[in-house]
Amino acid sequence: MLIPRQPVPGLTVDTLDAGPFDLSTDGAEFATLVVFYRGLHCPICATYLKELGRLTPDFAAKGVKTIAISSDDQDRARQMADKVGYPELRFGYGLSLEKAREWGLFISTSRGTTSIGIEEPALFSEPGVFLVKPDGTLYFASVQTMPFVRPHFSEMIGALDFVQKNDYPARGEYTGAV
Repeated sequence: MLIPRQPVPGLTVDTLDAGPFDLSTDGAEFATLVVFYRGLHCPICATYLKELGRLTPDFAAKGVKTIAISSDDQDRARQMADKVGYPELRFGYGLSLEKAREWGLFISTSRGTTSIGIEEPALFSEPGVFLVKPDGTLYFASVQTMPFVRPHFSEMIGALDFVQKNDYPARGEYTGAV
């Protein structure tokens, strides 16, 4: 389990148009928003990533860089990026399932062709949203076992105003006896 205020696992992936991505050298002023999505087969992911793409300039104004990452190959990632239609949003691809597990993501098995007629991969990771500080420590995390009910990016932008104004610390960091 990842713990707030503690280092996250290393994360490097290829991106479609922004060269190699390495979280440790991303250089965000406040944080990097890492959004793991299920893959091209997921229509909910496409809708979710359209919202992220639309709000990427708002995140950037608050010192937050964004990236969407899946285990899809380059071709499927390109199809998703084209469907989403926001070139400012970086798309990473080729996430290994071992790395997904390191990040605490749940892994699902294929159920065949989805409602939009796209075949699910044999194995793929479920969604996760992580805000990682430039020092590589976890600030915020939300991990799902299903494609439904994810954090709203517009709420996150509003929360960043409060967080930054009040130097609000990451919460959930206690690991001692209870």
